[in-house]
Amino acid sequence: MGAGAESGSVNGQFFISLLNPGIGLLFAIAFFLLWLNRRERYVAYAAGAYTASALAFLIQDVGPVLPMELQRLPANLGFLATGVLFAAAIIKRYDLPIPWRAMSVTVAVSITVFLWFLIGQPDIAARILSVSVGAGIIAAMIVRSLWPIDKPYLIDRVLFWVAALSALNLIIRPIVLLSFVGGFDNYVGFQQSVYWTTVQFSQAMVSIVAAISLMVAVAIDQINELRRQVDDDNLSGLLNRRGFEAQANTALRSCLDEDCAVALMIADLDHFKSINDNHGHAVGDAIIAAFGAHVRLIGPPGMIAGRIGGEEFALLVPGAGIEAARRLAEAVRKGLAAACADRIPAKLCPTTSIGIAIGAPGTSLSALMADADQALYEAKRTGRNRVRAFTPKPVRLAANGG
Repeated sequence: MGAGAESGSVNGQFFISLLNPGIGLLFAIAFFLLWLNRRERYVAYAAGAYTASALAFLIQDVGPVLPMELQRLPANLGFLATGVLFAAAIIKRYDLPIPWRAMSVTVAVSITVFLWFLIGQPDIAARILSVSVGAGIIAAMIVRSLWPIDKPYLIDRVLFWVAALSALNLIIRPIVLLSFVGGFDNYVGFQQSVYWTTVQFSQAMVSIVAAISLMVAVAIDQINELRRQVDDDNLSGLLNRRGFEAQANTALRSCLDEDCAVALMIADLDHFKSINDNHGHAVGDAIIAAFGAHVRLIGPPGMIAGRIGGEEFALLVPGAGIEAARRLAEAVRKGLAAACADRIPAKLCPTTSIGIAIGAPGTSLSALMADADQALYEAKRTGRNRVRAFTPKPVRLAANGG
């Protein structure tokens, strides 16, 4: 009976030992397959993180049959490498600078302390703290990197909180648990402790949540890329008409909810067709690209800009009044020549005419565009290369026959 119970305990411990290597290997393969489909560096970092995790747990949990120096150091280096690569994956997804130097210093300090308590003054609990706190500090670097940026999607906030909770878990968990269970006389005692079992299951849960969150982020990035391919105009770098109308209508609904005005500008490149006909499509394409880059450079936050025709562009600015719209339109008009300067000869750069319309909350996009078009026609009619704002015609009241 006693032998059977002992055998069951060993089998249970063996199963738990394989839990994290199995999870790590599964997600390493999954992220590698995702990387084959989407060659993004952050996906490769995620695959590397889960590979390192699988190897680290595997090396650690076959430890008792290996000499100390062949097991302890590479296993714990693997745990720290997991943290570094996972931090790199999340931070790289947002195209933020990866703090390689700070993470390298953290790893170096953690391993130095670890080696002291491995060779100089052996202490299993101190070694656990040195590596766990180091990994927690690395997770905190994710939090620091993501803290100031916008998080438009739920998954962005989930990744932030996964990193924050991982940092707290890695730093606080060993301190709390070790204060209850005390130290360990040897590695066998460590593997049979409540702390070891808690680490195995808590790390498995964190690994699964983090992996699923990052996979959802990869899927969202893929969807957004497909949407950009449908909604973007590759030549100008702005939205195409479909994308502009979709985003503009969304912005107009938000303005209705927030009771704010909105400004719409329609710009048309003067004599563009003759430039295209006389100097070729390459020159015309360069002008379109220069205009798009110019608008993106000077446009205010929240502006929605699109190429809605061959040489016609629309700019929607939520919350802008007539004066702000006029200043932006003049900046677009006056800066176009400089924007074209490094692409085509100055004499080939066209001027632009711009019409402005201001909409009250509840104004439809079609009504705004009709008003802006009328103002644009007025700018063309009065000589081109100018800005005109739509002015409603006064309503003539019929005389009272009484």
